[in-house]
Amino acid sequence: MLDTETTGLSAAAGHRIIEIAAIEVDNRTVTTNVFQVYVNPQRAVDPGAFEVHGLSDEFLEDKPTFDLVVEDLLAFVKGSNVVMHNASFDIGFLNMELDKLGMGVFGDYCEEVIDSLTMARRLHPGRRNSLDALCERYAIDRSSRTLHGALIDTQLLAEVYLAMTRGQDSLLGEDNDREKTSLESGLSAPQSNVLVLQASQEELERHAKYLEALEKKENVKPAWLNRPD
Repeated sequence: MLDTETTGLSAAAGHRIIEIAAIEVDNRTVTTNVFQVYVNPQRAVDPGAFEVHGLSDEFLEDKPTFDLVVEDLLAFVKGSNVVMHNASFDIGFLNMELDKLGMGVFGDYCEEVIDSLTMARRLHPGRRNSLDALCERYAIDRSSRTLHGALIDTQLLAEVYLAMTRGQDSLLGEDNDREKTSLESGLSAPQSNVLVLQASQEELERHAKYLEALEKKENVKPAWLNRPD
């Protein structure tokens, strides 16, 4: 999971990155492996952007410039599938910063970039799919988020992404639109090769709490709970 904050909305207009954060998710678990850094953009922060993230020129003036943090960032994401919400925005800024250093594009340094906004629009067509809206939809607590910030946004994104992909075999690296399943190919897998993983008691309890919170938020009872025994 990766997110950036910037001095403004347009990399083409000369705006720069001022914060980068990334969090590792491994085997559907958010780990303690975190990357986060503030960056001196060497230009002023737009007033509108300051209202969103609260990062001032004074706060950023003693922070390292992008060229001093880029190697650590690229080492963190190396070999990973990177999830971003509205990825085209973050990628535009990252590619601009890398281009200034003659270092190619961000996609050269990771396996794949996955846009969770595109996923959300496919799952919830015609509905609001901002990070805030998805937190509300999946009953994810965002009370600690008073301002936008790359670190808190990646933490929320991790929970949202796990909720959106619940029931899939893996968190990252599986694009459902490209996946070749046995059903699509007209083949059936031998039953002896099917691995069944039973949920633990802790997982069942967490799932029950999630359904209860979702029911209160959406005022809709899961259909399978309405079936007679």
